[in-house]
Amino acid sequence: MASDIKNIVILGGSYAGVSTAHYLLKHVLPKLPNKKAYKVILVSTSDQAMCRPACPRAMISDDMLPQEKLFVSIPKAFKQYSQGTFHFIKGTATELDHTTRSVSLSLPDGATEGIIFHALVIATGASTPSPLLGLNRDVEYLRSSWTAFRQALPSAKKIVIVGGGPAGIETAGELGEYLNGRAGWFRSEMVRPKVDITVVTAGTRILPILRSSLAEQAEIYLAKVGVTVLKNARVTAVEPQDAGTEQVGSKATITLQNGEKLDADLYIPATGTRPNTYFVNKTLLMSDGRVDTNPSTLRVDRAGPRIYVVGDAASYARPGVHLILSAIPVLCTNIERDLLVTESKPGGEDRSYKEDKRETQMVPIGKSKGVGAAMGYKMPSFLVWLIKGRDYWLWTTGNLWSGKQWAKPS
Repeated sequence: MASDIKNIVILGGSYAGVSTAHYLLKHVLPKLPNKKAYKVILVSTSDQAMCRPACPRAMISDDMLPQEKLFVSIPKAFKQYSQGTFHFIKGTATELDHTTRSVSLSLPDGATEGIIFHALVIATGASTPSPLLGLNRDVEYLRSSWTAFRQALPSAKKIVIVGGGPAGIETAGELGEYLNGRAGWFRSEMVRPKVDITVVTAGTRILPILRSSLAEQAEIYLAKVGVTVLKNARVTAVEPQDAGTEQVGSKATITLQNGEKLDADLYIPATGTRPNTYFVNKTLLMSDGRVDTNPSTLRVDRAGPRIYVVGDAASYARPGVHLILSAIPVLCTNIERDLLVTESKPGGEDRSYKEDKRETQMVPIGKSKGVGAAMGYKMPSFLVWLIKGRDYWLWTTGNLWSGKQWAKPS
């Protein structure tokens, strides 16, 4: 690439990365005095974006959700912009040198590429312990994991899901209703489920973000689809060790801290996520692996000028799509300010981000029930189904991937 081009590199092709790219191309680059000198480069391990929250249902069968909405081509979504302003690279960041302001990439064919950047946005998100529940690599890897799981599913009689957060509970609810159906109106639980499904959590209750009454209601809904919840149960070992991670369709034995052993035909670890920050210098990371982020400006202050982070790889807020989307305008406004300053133009004041810490989480349980709260207010089951449970947010992602959500600055 020409040396006089100033590269704005965005690492990550999911909610945070795609949204940042659209917002910059629509509202920031056009305002720069020397706008033709800039190019937005989006780097992602996958050339398709996907609605990750839909995985608990989508992994069961391609018939569960419309595939053309579940997976969307990233290059196609950015064809709307002028030639030369955007470039997509399918690759994986392997090393960030924040002193020389360069990032090294590994490409699918085994080749490597280095990019010098003028500005950098780290939006690499986080990986799930189970490859069934996220786009940890590319779509091909995800689909191969789903295929292995689907092949083992018909013969499974015992399924163990470890993790009491939304991913674990949603997965249990989807599998429970799919395999066992739902108990009748007057039954509090399914007496003889076809498949024994157990959720194991080390916590005193499931869904710790939500109030305890909602967690209790979730347990009631789970019981209706044949799911048992085992609380205060910490896992100490899984045999074989790669069960549920590399071998998603294999049998497993799960050992608990009290010595109890659970045999499973299928084992799904759903114990949170791991930030994708392995390529970042450890001096820039928090103890939990997230990038140490200025919680107000979303800059990485210790990394030098014009380096930012947004999304689940950042430390400014807890993980959550709604929190990512509220951060995008703040991030891009501050990028605009910094770029203007480099051109000796007044950039204006920084824009400040403030995390919304109110109780907000929606957890579908099967195709018709769910629990949740929004902005601190309890939501009825019907509303959780209407907003999220129908299609796990697919009704919203079309505008997001295409950039229509960012048609106007906000």
